[in-house]
Amino acid sequence: MNALRQSLRNQRNALSTSEQAKFAERLLPQAQQISDFQNGQKIALYLANDGEINPKYIKNFLKNKGIKIYLPILDNKKLKFAKLGKKFTKNKFGINEPTATEILNAEQLDIIFMPLVGFDEQKNRLGMGGGFYDRTLAFKKHQKHTNPKLIGLAFDCQKIDKLAVETWDVPLNAIITPTTIYK
Repeated sequence: MNALRQSLRNQRNALSTSEQAKFAERLLPQAQQISDFQNGQKIALYLANDGEINPKYIKNFLKNKGIKIYLPILDNKKLKFAKLGKKFTKNKFGINEPTATEILNAEQLDIIFMPLVGFDEQKNRLGMGGGFYDRTLAFKKHQKHTNPKLIGLAFDCQKIDKLAVETWDVPLNAIITPTTIYK
């Protein structure tokens, strides 16, 4: 799995800066097709890191609509979600996290847009290997929670035929690439 993870990371990192920007821009209309964004919703995004597709166009759209945006923050071996603010601090992985803002649990969010390393058409997600999202979202496997909706964001080159699925893996509701919506 680590070899697959590294190969997929290399593929996304091989995209030029202009390709990454062009593909990131195409995510917004895709997201608008499958999400009815409403004022009052609480939506989690992420700050692009290590070649991940950048959700900045989705973020700007949500900000302009007055929708509250949250970013993941480490909470031991799980994630919590902090409201996007102006102050950040780096976590142990060197990723910026908002500080001194409202913090929510995943269950309190309407939608979580999340990064991934790889995916398949069955909406299985391969992450970086830390298990943070799977541990945080484990409640979705055992109960009939409709929220939050889980939407992966990826480049098309990150799709593989079939991912090996573990019992702890939490499938996504949809995956959006610049050209395709898997739902």
